[in-house]
Amino acid sequence: MSRMQQGRPAAFFDLDGTLLPPPSLEWRFVRLLRYRRLIGASQALAWATEALRLAPRGLAELRNANKMHLRGISADLSAISQHFCIAFFPGGIERAAEHAAEGHALMLVSGTLQPLAQIAALTLERELAARGHKAAVEVCATQLEESAGRWTGRLVGEPINGPAKARAARQIAATLACDPGRSYAYGNSRDDIWILSAVGHPAAVHPSRSLRRVAREAGWPILDWIEQKRATVRHSAATQQPEGINLQLVEKWRPNP
Repeated sequence: MSRMQQGRPAAFFDLDGTLLPPPSLEWRFVRLLRYRRLIGASQALAWATEALRLAPRGLAELRNANKMHLRGISADLSAISQHFCIAFFPGGIERAAEHAAEGHALMLVSGTLQPLAQIAALTLERELAARGHKAAVEVCATQLEESAGRWTGRLVGEPINGPAKARAARQIAATLACDPGRSYAYGNSRDDIWILSAVGHPAAVHPSRSLRRVAREAGWPILDWIEQKRATVRHSAATQQPEGINLQLVEKWRPNP
């Protein structure tokens, strides 16, 4: 197959800790709800009950799948979206602009809530437009079940974390006719290893200790978007970005599903 016949590249971005500084979007959202006294004793009790049910499945399941503290909250966030001042890392904006200039598909793949990721996507689109790039930003994030316009606290499908990120990325790439082998992914934590290993051009962005170890072993670039306007690439042994991935090394460090 010729290069012209291949699907176009995509750029997959994690949100919290990668494009956005802490605290996480969901943590900020919950803090706002508590400040407005929209989360009360009934939600706390529902969360605790669900936590007991999920506890045997492990800490990750408890953290990612228990959203009962949002039960009864309106699913329409238009009234509070103005309170979310989203400021991306400057280097992340520049990297997204570079991908947009190349005509790459842009996608946010995050474990945060879908409506929060949508707010981030719209903000990113505005930032790119201000730089002269008209680009749509697709979103794949954790979805909550709705009933009569309010969240039930239950998930629709699985939380978009760990292996689910890679599955979501492959599904989106197939829908948009993108080529994973020519695509890029950016993540900051151990949870992003799966999606990073699913593309031809992964990069660890100010990574956690465990992801930094994987990146060094696999020869992935390590980027710093915190202080610098343009990301500075640091390689452990080479100055050129590798074209492929050492899958044996990735498999060595990849967490168990």
